[in-house]
Amino acid sequence: MTMPPPVPFHLAFPVTDLARAREFYGGVLGCRVGRESDRWVDFNFYGHQLVAQLVDAEQQPAVATNNVDDHAVPASHFGAILPWPDYPQLVARLERAGIPFAIEPYVRFAGCPGEQITLFVRDPSGNYLEFKSFRDPKMLFATDLSSD
Repeated sequence: MTMPPPVPFHLAFPVTDLARAREFYGGVLGCRVGRESDRWVDFNFYGHQLVAQLVDAEQQPAVATNNVDDHAVPASHFGAILPWPDYPQLVARLERAGIPFAIEPYVRFAGCPGEQITLFVRDPSGNYLEFKSFRDPKMLFATDLSSD
């Protein structure tokens, strides 16, 4: 079955400093800034609409984690799935900007049909982002990602 092209999604998320959010999402990640006010900023995040909503620091939620591949993966996170050849460019961009990895880039399911590379970073407000890439993009929604 052929998948239809993705429909852009909208995600609003809390930030504690709009200027730092604009610097991270617009500057470091290269997201185009859209509409904005003194309480929110729209970003074009790989064709999707992210809205950074200003909140007080004490309103920023704590993040629970789950153990995945011996990593404490934040249960609350969002991100993008990049083409395999573009992934090293993002890693280099994050490293040049001095963004520390919450989880260093690593390969999951190496040599298997679902082989993918993933990393986690935090934005200046503590939101976690995951960036991943599948060696075979058709495996994105596959149910068996390991070899037999």
